[in-house]
Amino acid sequence: MSKLPESWGVSSIGELCEPSQYGWTTSASSDATTNVKFLRTTDISNGTIDWQTVPFCTETPDDLSRYLLKTNDIVISRAGSIGLSTLVENPDPSVFASYLIRFVPRDEVQAKYLAYFLKSPSYWNRIREVASGIALQNVNAKKLSAIEVPVAPSQEQARIVAEVEKQFTRLDAATAALKRVQANLKRYRASVLKAACEGRLVPTEAELARKEGRDYEPADKLLQRILRERRSRWEADTLAKMQASGKPPKNDDWKQKYKEPSAPDISNLPTLPEDWCWISLDSLIFGITAGRSFKCDERPPVDCEYGVVKVSSVTWGMFDEVESKTCMAGSPWIEAYRIRPDDFLFSRANTIELVGACVITRNVERKLMLSDKILRFEIVLPLLKQWLLIVLRSKWGRSEIERLSTGNQESMRNIGQDRIRSIRVPLPPSEEMGRIVTAMEAIEAGFMHLEESSTAQIKRSASLRRAVLGCAFAGQLVPQDPTDEPASALLERIRAQRSASGTDRPARRNRKEAIVG
Repeated sequence: MSKLPESWGVSSIGELCEPSQYGWTTSASSDATTNVKFLRTTDISNGTIDWQTVPFCTETPDDLSRYLLKTNDIVISRAGSIGLSTLVENPDPSVFASYLIRFVPRDEVQAKYLAYFLKSPSYWNRIREVASGIALQNVNAKKLSAIEVPVAPSQEQARIVAEVEKQFTRLDAATAALKRVQANLKRYRASVLKAACEGRLVPTEAELARKEGRDYEPADKLLQRILRERRSRWEADTLAKMQASGKPPKNDDWKQKYKEPSAPDISNLPTLPEDWCWISLDSLIFGITAGRSFKCDERPPVDCEYGVVKVSSVTWGMFDEVESKTCMAGSPWIEAYRIRPDDFLFSRANTIELVGACVITRNVERKLMLSDKILRFEIVLPLLKQWLLIVLRSKWGRSEIERLSTGNQESMRNIGQDRIRSIRVPLPPSEEMGRIVTAMEAIEAGFMHLEESSTAQIKRSASLRRAVLGCAFAGQLVPQDPTDEPASALLERIRAQRSASGTDRPARRNRKEAIVG
């Protein structure tokens, strides 16, 4: 403990509470036949309890009153999320699970004061010390009871609680406002992407050409240019492979093997702006490279190591090479799978919300390969890469991906290469596409700045909460009042009560073997 004010004292969780108690061993059920809820570690993970989501007991203890939760009880998790705690207030009829330990603050101690201490940096530092070096991390009532607590005079405890709640209310309001900003940004981004794909983000090329009295290349002419380039790239690649294998062609018959891209099904499609057209994604790409599965360690590669990307590397809008795994010794390096800057990556398997997530890579410093769930699109023209990214992230693109993906709604979804190629894509004239891409890049830069700023402020808010608690339990949050009864008198009364009642004994376990709560 750092130096505390003279009027303060030092005690322990066990001394400040009634004898601790382990929870009841049973299983949870959504069936309300017992009418008694079953509080588990997972139910306190957010720091508060939502009694609407807490399940029921499959069976209740014979001595139900012994396990019933009451206002001002504090429960602490002893395994899993060890040290996690919450203060119980106005509970439904409920008991607590065996992986929770109940501590009931004595009347001399403000329950909220102790509850806030259990969220303070000094408490969590002690929990980490207690749990360090243990393979299956857990703590017991004895270890928790021994954790030291700085004790303020009773009147100062009340002032500390009031000031903490005042500061937390302000921080909660600020955090809620920042999260609203983030939610609004998500909606604004969706609206902008929708406008871009419907020709409403910038003036159309047809409008500008009429106003300026000039010609322009409509989308159907652009498509012809794309298809010529697509075929030309295929022919060049195929010829290079034939020559590399020592079997150069004798004539041009091999060119007949070229497969034209599939035409889109344009029935029941939305009307596009003037001189736009619908095409299949197949028209925009001349190849898809699929990775493979490797034996890996679950950490990103360093130094001379190499690895493969996870699906999470493309999930959040920007390529994150840290979201990768290290190939184990003996796994081959396949140069054709190597991820390079400016690659267009696409997640073929994920949840319904995230399947089809795509990015264009920027900085790639680690030596990484495609995994079996990440595809690389070889796109015909450079401008089409940015346009396709816009389309696939838009409401229209998401609807196409979700329509074509397979698998159960609740489980992993997958979209195969043939279905990917059949995604219907709106194509604007080339000059208009360029203006849309430029406008989107500027707007996206603004979105990214606001997102990064709001995320940083939310993290700062969490740091300030820790700082408030750090000051509170160092005696620095509120001024001391010399007329307050010192904490030493409070602690003497508690010790006298414990001695007189004989309650200085270890926590009680129920006789059943503990199971995960």
